[in-house]
Amino acid sequence: MMKDAFEVIGGRKLKGEIFPQGAKNEALQVISAVLLTDEDVVIKNIPDIRDVNFLIELLLNLGVRVTKNKPDTYTFNAASIDPDIILSEEFKRKAAHLRGSIMILGPLLTRFGKAHMPMPGGDKIGRRRLDTHFQGFIELGATFKYDSINNFYSLYAEHLHGKFIHLDEPSVTGTANIIMAAVMAEGHTTLYNAACEPYIQQLCLMLCRMGAKITGIASNKLEIEGVKKLKGTEHSLLPDMIEIGSFIGLAAMTQSEITIKNCRIDMLGLIPNAFKKLGIQLEYRGDDIFIPEQEHYEIDSFIDGSILTIYDAPWPGLTPDILSVLLVTACQAKGSVLIHQKMFESRLFFVDKLIDMGAKIILCDPHRATVIGIDRSYPLRGINMTSPDIRAGVSLLIAALSAEGKSTIFNAHQIDRGYQKIDDRLIALGAEIKRF
Repeated sequence: MMKDAFEVIGGRKLKGEIFPQGAKNEALQVISAVLLTDEDVVIKNIPDIRDVNFLIELLLNLGVRVTKNKPDTYTFNAASIDPDIILSEEFKRKAAHLRGSIMILGPLLTRFGKAHMPMPGGDKIGRRRLDTHFQGFIELGATFKYDSINNFYSLYAEHLHGKFIHLDEPSVTGTANIIMAAVMAEGHTTLYNAACEPYIQQLCLMLCRMGAKITGIASNKLEIEGVKKLKGTEHSLLPDMIEIGSFIGLAAMTQSEITIKNCRIDMLGLIPNAFKKLGIQLEYRGDDIFIPEQEHYEIDSFIDGSILTIYDAPWPGLTPDILSVLLVTACQAKGSVLIHQKMFESRLFFVDKLIDMGAKIILCDPHRATVIGIDRSYPLRGINMTSPDIRAGVSLLIAALSAEGKSTIFNAHQIDRGYQKIDDRLIALGAEIKRF
């Protein structure tokens, strides 16, 4: 008996308009930031996905008052919370399932002088160390304790003090966590080699509306002057750039004509250009992206004729979350491309399923895969497969929608963690998907 699976009949061309959900990664940061104030914080465009809903549930367990105003709009009030609830076995068990739960450490530490967290879970895409988070807290004056037997972290600080901190890596979540701790630390904090992704920019802008003093936003050097108290605010999430990229790849692979609405094109960085390098036609219509039906698309080469390499890098470089989608999209292109996933060493291991479907891919090592595009000389074939993580899951879904015959994708909940009602939204475009 099949459980938690999508059954997909591929080979259908899709058509229509689709609206991207709110940004998952931004949501995890700004929802955690509500812990910094005892006043109401209203957040709009929140995606209805498992990881975000799970974080909201954790905040409820902490004592945050949560009001759902609209399907995508919530009011949070953290006036009466108990940070020691984290020490309960039930909370430990819940928090361990969500990597995003690590984001509540900074707000709790700076507001209450203590914070605890079990080792968080999340996608199995390789080593995802947390040293940057904790080293930043220690630099600000916190005492760090790690219970290696129970995999439990604790932080204590009567007062946090601003300091010059040169991060050892531009970690997005690490930067966000340290920013949230520093905004109410005493004195001045300089955060150098900071991540500057749009999610970080959005968090900083939200905190400034709450009364924080942050300059250097959108750069890798942030200057933060600590304040004693933050107030409430309203905030609206960006559209999810990874979902927008996923829809571009889907349109190309299925030879579909799709319009992606309200994209905030100014905040997409290199994502559209990466798809253009694969030969995919895009047309900007105001803030919408129109992808026409394309029978063929050809991968660019470098000027000297050598094979194109697409790789991830800290913002404003290409985000690593989109590489899985670019890889699967290249399978039906004309030409070859080397996909170099620098950040995570297990993210490319889903390519064995694509090879089983008929794709021509050489997995060079855990970080690199060469895709030899088959230029629609034959369709991929439907198979049974399992989704290992969010981004690989949606990439396999794209492959299945383009394939001939039936595919079954198990672990559909992995896709649900990052994509809101993806089956219903694609069915509205003409896809044939059943959920089991």
